[in-house]
Amino acid sequence: MPKKNESLKTEEQVTAEDVDVKATETEEQSEVVDTETPETDLPVEEEAETVDEVEELRKQLEAEQNKYLRLLADYDNFKRRTQKDKELANKFRSQSLLADLLPVLDNFERAMSATTKSEESASLLKGIEMVQKSLLEAVNREGLEEIKSVGEQFDPNFHQAVMQEKDDSAEPGVVLQELQKGYILKDRVLRPAMVKVNE
Repeated sequence: MPKKNESLKTEEQVTAEDVDVKATETEEQSEVVDTETPETDLPVEEEAETVDEVEELRKQLEAEQNKYLRLLADYDNFKRRTQKDKELANKFRSQSLLADLLPVLDNFERAMSATTKSEESASLLKGIEMVQKSLLEAVNREGLEEIKSVGEQFDPNFHQAVMQEKDDSAEPGVVLQELQKGYILKDRVLRPAMVKVNE
């Protein structure tokens, strides 16, 4: 009989020990859970600092975006200017050469106005006329054109008045005589025409 009581006692002790161990584990777990749970409530000072940092970052982002947009606009303007300069350079690439050829054209005009008396000089004049025609065709292909003067209304953009004369048969301000031919290259005046204008 005493053996039975001892065995019962032992079982009771084991159960009590198990309960103590489980209780201890539960307390430890609750401590662990308590330490791991994050604090959601920030102090007021930290929250204000966070808001200030966000606002500062937003301002920096806006400044960088504005800087980028300005750079992009500058680059587009640069591209347009470069393209325009390139087109102008291509359009007027022969301006310098044609300006140097204007005195040659003037000399051809003077040679053609000379009178011929012999057959030799007539054939020479015919050769000069052919050369002049070829030269005029070449410069016309490059866009060089004569400025119309005689009978036209005086235009200071295209004409340079070097003389004035009274002529009742023409309206005032009309070009009476062309003293030197003027030329335009496409839409640019290369040399204005020197003219005599009616008063």
